[in-house]
Amino acid sequence: MMNDLKLILFIVPVFLVTLISGCTNKTEKSKDLSEKITKVDKEGWEAWKNKNGKWFEENTTKNFISISSDGVSNREQVIKSTVTDCDIKSYILHNIEFTELTEESVLLTYTVEQDGTCGGAKLNSKIRAAANYIKQNDKWLEAFYMETKID
Repeated sequence: MMNDLKLILFIVPVFLVTLISGCTNKTEKSKDLSEKITKVDKEGWEAWKNKNGKWFEENTTKNFISISSDGVSNREQVIKSTVTDCDIKSYILHNIEFTELTEESVLLTYTVEQDGTCGGAKLNSKIRAAANYIKQNDKWLEAFYMETKID
C-alpha cells in the first residue's frame, strides 16, 4: 500500500509536468507559426506594392483565388494585375489576427489602409481582409484571399 502511494505521488507530478510542457510547446509552435505566416503575408503586400509578380508565383497555390469588389481573380490574373495594372503608393496593416484551422491550414484576418490604383480605378482606402494559407510540400502557400470595403 505504501509503495502504491509513493508510485502515485511520483507519477502525478511527472504527468502534470509533461502535460504543461506539452501545452507550452504547442503554444510556442503556434506563436512561431503565427509570426512566420504574418511575415510571409506582409512580404506579399510589399511584393504587390513593388510590382513583384514572382512573389505570387512562389507563394500561392496553383489554384489560388482572390475575391474583392472587382470580382474573383485566379492566380494568373493576380500576377498580371500586380505587374501591369496596379500602382500602390502605401498600405498599413492593422489588427492582425491569426487562427490555426488545422495543422496544415491557417487564417489571417486584418484591416488595411491603402492608397493606390489598379486598372486606373482608385482602391478602397479601408478594407478588411482574410488570407488562408495551407501547407503543401513543407511550404506555407496562400490559397485564398478575400477583402471587403470598410466605410
